Amino acid sequence: MSTTTWFDAHDWNTVQRDIQAVTPRQVERALGNTRRTLDDFKALISPAAQAYLEPMARLSHELTQKRFGKTIQLYAPLYLSNECQNICTYCAFSLDNKIVRKTLTDAEIGREAAALKQLGYEHVLLVTGEANQTVGVPYLRNAIRLLQPHFAHISMEVQPLDQPEYEELIAEGLNTVLVYQETYHQETYKNHHPKGKKSNFAYRLDTPDRLGRAGVHKMGLGALLGLEDWRTDSFFTAAHLHYLERTYWQTKYSISFPRLRPIDLLQNDTITSKSFERCMSDRDLVQLICAYRLFNEEVELSLSTRETPRFRDHVLKLGVTSLSAGSKTNPGGYAVEPQSLEQFAISDERSPAEMVDVICKQGYQPVWKDWDKTLAAV
Repeated sequence: MSTTTWFDAHDWNTVQRDIQAVTPRQVERALGNTRRTLDDFKALISPAAQAYLEPMARLSHELTQKRFGKTIQLYAPLYLSNECQNICTYCAFSLDNKIVRKTLTDAEIGREAAALKQLGYEHVLLVTGEANQTVGVPYLRNAIRLLQPHFAHISMEVQPLDQPEYEELIAEGLNTVLVYQETYHQETYKNHHPKGKKSNFAYRLDTPDRLGRAGVHKMGLGALLGLEDWRTDSFFTAAHLHYLERTYWQTKYSISFPRLRPIDLLQNDTITSKSFERCMSDRDLVQLICAYRLFNEEVELSLSTRETPRFRDHVLKLGVTSLSAGSKTNPGGYAVEPQSLEQFAISDERSPAEMVDVICKQGYQPVWKDWDKTLAAV
């Protein structure tokens, strides 16, 4: 089965109607199953399942402890550049936002890395805008070479690349690649990505396949919650995961839950804030986290500092396996240039030490390092 085959097997409008039409009996059947299907996932994310949130949360907690124990992995994003050739309606790095552009030099990457190491981090996520000429493969290869001796785990969230380019970066020490489709609704995707390479829906949709063929250790999926109906987008994310696990079974997978956050825009030398309507309630997001865990016991579930401290503290036991803390979403944000404009506003501003305290008080163990390059040969 190819990317096109799995995607074309599901019609957006039909899936949306199916989810809305789910009955309580279907939810109960999904909860009673031990091996859950995509139809079960539809039931678990449906409006009808909201009345079953307590048993969903209890079962999600049990399944997560069974597979992952009482551990929470900690990671930090390291923004290398805010230069971008795309226009995206929801991102402060968009080409049409006339902010000062910044790309870290080798020395500045070293300063940011030192700041993260001082905080205790071993897992670092490299993030850039999508600007092939400035932060293309040569720049990324150099950044990985600089950072690889200092971190146990290097992840990346940058522009989609071709398979040979991924193979080149994996050979340098790249472990994980996150690539979010943003939305699986093609017309909505087009409306939010009017210019740049990112406007190519099909190329982005095929990116996880190129990663799988390149032999990446782990890949992360997700939809930007707020661009379209969250239930339907989440079903397509689950269907994508289902296909990838069966096609590239040696790769590990993670799911993230990015909800739209306010961004700063520079207009006529004045900074203004652009907010978005909340796409889903906190209760909805709890339901979605639990639904993914009930659907897939193996997938890692990650929650970033986009969410409030109160929300993150309350869902820590419900299925989440990794958290960021003390995140900066601007290039140089940790040590080099803390005041530059962020990609989006974070909500949980607590330090890693404060987050560790929260994790420990809930009876969990913070994990700074759970993978080492020496294990790759095992």
